[in-house]
Amino acid sequence: QAQLVESGGGLVQVGGSLTLSCATSGIDFDLFTTGWYRQAPGKEREVVAVMTTAGNTNYPDAVKGRFGMFRDNAKNTVTLQMSSLQPEDTAVYYCHANVDSSIWYGNVPRNGYWGQGTQVTVSS
Repeated sequence: QAQLVESGGGLVQVGGSLTLSCATSGIDFDLFTTGWYRQAPGKEREVVAVMTTAGNTNYPDAVKGRFGMFRDNAKNTVTLQMSSLQPEDTAVYYCHANVDSSIWYGNVPRNGYWGQGTQVTVSS
């Protein structure tokens, strides 16, 4: 059974940094494109970062240059390093894994596997 478990969320001040981690199990990790998404209250879920199995990353303009996604194929984990955080980054952040590599283009997938989410709050 596939399982994705996020950790590392919390409260941080404007301009601060935070690192999220996602531990996966029950999937052949090497075959999955992985991503991070977020959803703020009253808003739709949006992509934050996506990485293919080859390690190619894609970021939306809103986080480009501030966020970095990494994957460790030996540990079946992905991380999201976030810096220069702003109040608009406040959201629940979700880890995702999908065999469909087209998620790299940024659409929020309807299938695949999701973690339970972790709250990130940026206070001013």
